[in-house]
Amino acid sequence: MADKILIFGKDTWPYTNQAREAFAKQGRDVEYFSVKTDPGQMKIMLKYSDGIRKVPVIVEKDDVTIGFNGGTWGV
Repeated sequence: MADKILIFGKDTWPYTNQAREAFAKQGRDVEYFSVKTDPGQMKIMLKYSDGIRKVPVIVEKDDVTIGFNGGTWGV
């Protein structure tokens, strides 16, 4: 099985939801973390993103992507 993809974002942000849906459609194992409802996840996200406060942050193995499909947003 492929490695789990971590997505840090906001529940109501469309690019976060698009990322979650796109990876799920591909059958990928995704774990989602809301940085708005869980401050601890915000701290973890900031470590992955080198302090950049934009969502979604997508972690796939050693690759970190900020934004999805051309879109992102400040937290």
